[in-house]
Amino acid sequence: MSKRKDHLKALFGGETQYPGASSDPQNVDPVDAPPTTATDKPSPTRAASGAVKAMGLTLTRVTREMEDARALREELERGERVVAVEPALIDPSPVRDRLVDPQDEAFEALVESMRETGQQVPVLLRPHPDVPGRYQSAYGHRRIRAAASIGQPVRAIVRSLSDSELVLAQGKENSERRNLSFIERAHFADALMRHGFDRATVQQALSLDKAEMTRLLHVAEAIPAKLAAAIGPAPKIGRPRWMGLAALVAKPKVVEAAHRFTLSETFRAAASDDRFALLLAHLDAANNLAAGSKRVRIVDRSGEGIAFLADGARPTIAFEKTVKPGFASFVAERLPELAEEFASRNSSD
Repeated sequence: MSKRKDHLKALFGGETQYPGASSDPQNVDPVDAPPTTATDKPSPTRAASGAVKAMGLTLTRVTREMEDARALREELERGERVVAVEPALIDPSPVRDRLVDPQDEAFEALVESMRETGQQVPVLLRPHPDVPGRYQSAYGHRRIRAAASIGQPVRAIVRSLSDSELVLAQGKENSERRNLSFIERAHFADALMRHGFDRATVQQALSLDKAEMTRLLHVAEAIPAKLAAAIGPAPKIGRPRWMGLAALVAKPKVVEAAHRFTLSETFRAAASDDRFALLLAHLDAANNLAAGSKRVRIVDRSGEGIAFLADGARPTIAFEKTVKPGFASFVAERLPELAEEFASRNSSD
C-alpha cells in the first residue's frame, strides 16, 4: 500500500506551472484515497429516508467511484499533471451545456463535500485562446462553481484543445459521468450549431443519430432559452413531454403567457421537474379554455381552491398558486393507483 502511495505521489510531483496555477501540495487533494465524486456524498444535514433510498444511493456511489477511479487512472497513464488554478481565472466553455437550477440540492451537497474532503476528481481546462493567463473549462463546471463558492483553488488538468476537441470532451464527459437532461441536450446541440460547428461534429459530441438530432433542434427552436432556463434541467422529464410543451408554445402569445407564469411564486418555489409540470398544466388548461372547454374549480373540504379541471377533448388539471410546492408531484405519483381504481370500478359496473 505504501509503495502505491509513493508511486502516485511521484506521478503528481513536479507539476507543470501555468499562469495562475499553484503546485502547492496543500491545494491538491490526496490521491491515495479511493476517488469519489463530490455529488455522491449527501449533505450531512440530510438523512436518507428508507432502506430503498439508502440502497439506491449506495449503488450510485459505488458506480461513480468506479467511474472516477477509471478517469483518474487514465489521467495518470497519460502522464498528465494536476495543477491548482484559481476559479477567478476560469471562464466557461464558449458553448454552455448545463442549465443552472437554483433548487439543485445535489449542488449544495457537492459544496459541502468539497468543503469537508476537497475536490477528488480534476476538471479539464484549456488555456484561453484569446486572453493570456486565463482558462476555459471543457468540463467540471459544477466543481468549478463549488470551489469558487468556498474560496478554494480548482484541481485541474490543463490541455491544449481546439474548439472541436473542447466540445467533444464536453460531450464525452456528459455521456460517461452525468447525462444531460433532454432540454439541456437540445439547447446544447442548438448552441453548438449556432457556434458554427457542423452537424456531424455535434452528433458525435452528443452521441446522436440524425432523427434524434432533428428532434432536439426542433424543441430548442420552439422553447426559447429563457423559458428553458426558468424551468431548469428537469431531469425526470423525457422527450415526449418536452415535445408536447414545444407544440403548446408554438404561438408567440402562448410563449408570452408561459413567461408570465414563470414569474409566479408557486412556479419559482417548486423543484425543476415540478416547474415543468406546473407550466404544462397551466398552458394545457389555457389551451382547452380557448377551445371552449368547461372549467370546473376543485376545492378541499374547507372550501380552499386546489385546482381547475378543464373538461374537454383533452382534459387537464391546473393547480392553483396557493397549493404547496411538491403537491403536483404527489398527485402524479398517485395517478397510477387512481387509474387502477377507476378501471376496477368500470369493470364492475
